[in-house]
Amino acid sequence: MNVLAEIVAGVREDLQERMGKVPLDELKELAALAPQAKDGVAALRGDCVRVICEVKRSSPAKGALAAIADPAALASQYAAGGAAAISVLTEQRRFKGFLSDLAAVRAAVDTPLLRKDFIVTAYQLWEARAHGADLALLIVASLDQPTLVALIEQAHAIGLTPLVEVHDQQEAARAVDAGARVIGVNARDLKTLHVDRDTFTRVVPAIPDHIVKVAASAVRGPRDLIAYADHGADAVLVGEALVTGPHPQAVVADLVAAGIRH
Repeated sequence: MNVLAEIVAGVREDLQERMGKVPLDELKELAALAPQAKDGVAALRGDCVRVICEVKRSSPAKGALAAIADPAALASQYAAGGAAAISVLTEQRRFKGFLSDLAAVRAAVDTPLLRKDFIVTAYQLWEARAHGADLALLIVASLDQPTLVALIEQAHAIGLTPLVEVHDQQEAARAVDAGARVIGVNARDLKTLHVDRDTFTRVVPAIPDHIVKVAASAVRGPRDLIAYADHGADAVLVGEALVTGPHPQAVVADLVAAGIRH
């Protein structure tokens, strides 16, 4: 079993437990009380390169990264630095994240929020909305095509912007065919955890101009942002470089400034 398949298997187990505690109808009622979802496409496309900052405690590739006892405080630093959106990991087993992190961040900032998890059912989309997310990650490699199409349509129907993650041109074509408006190209292969910094360059020709293009993984600083921008990125997603450093707000501000200059 590859790493992605192992993670998804665990996600499905945890999902069954949550579904047993919170019925779908109750989730929908909570979603109706959440703030109106912000436009994820508008947040990530503009006349400069947008920066998505990540609240991430751990990863399968690197293990523990940062304790992050107060995700809301970290997110507030990201917002003060100029983040266009904030990604919150909610997967428990490998990333040590929780839906309560998403809710805490939503209460602290007005910045658009991405629920980053391994979403395989519509129930998780309703969870995302109920906890204040504006965008939700859908990973092409973990979904068959009918499910991908259905989840994109469901996300749009309830106000979420799907950020559809791909790793190669074939997956990008699937994302386009499924109706994705935002596509993230991950330099890390989630099946092997190998990072290839040239992945974005190879994949981006398969993504039409009208779709927002996000470069994910391997962004260590302004030079990486500019390199991705030179190949057509509208936004970059940054995690490890922020949570492992002592001054996240300053790092975000430097990235945002590089995006403006570009």
